[in-house]
Amino acid sequence: MEPANPSLPADDVAAIDRLGTIYKELSAELSKVIIGQQRVVELLSIALFSRGHALLMGVPGLAKTLLISSVAKTLDLSFNRIQFTPDLMPADITGTDIIQDDSAGGKRQFEFIRGPVFANI
Repeated sequence: MEPANPSLPADDVAAIDRLGTIYKELSAELSKVIIGQQRVVELLSIALFSRGHALLMGVPGLAKTLLISSVAKTLDLSFNRIQFTPDLMPADITGTDIIQDDSAGGKRQFEFIRGPVFANI
C-alpha cells in the first residue's frame, strides 16, 4: 500500500494506521460500558495517545469514574480514585508510614502504605 502523503516515511504511516486501529478497538470496548459519551472518549483518547493529562469535571452521575476505571481495565492498568474534600491531607494522596506489630518477633516497625498516587490512572 502506497503512503497517503509521500513526504512521510513508510514506518510513520504504519504507526498512524496502528494508532487508528488501537483507537477503534479502545472506543469499541468502552462503548460496551459507556453510552452516549463518544466525544469524551475521543478527547480522553487524544490525551492518552499524546501522553498528556486530562482532568474530568462535571456534575455527579455522568460516569466519569466509570469511564476512567474502564479505560484502566481495558488497558490493563492500575486505577485509584482520589476524592477531593476539604479535609484532604497530603498523606491521603501520597501514602504514609504506619506502625505495625510484628506477630513473629513481637517488635514494632514502620510499614509504608501507598496512597492512590501510586496507580497508573
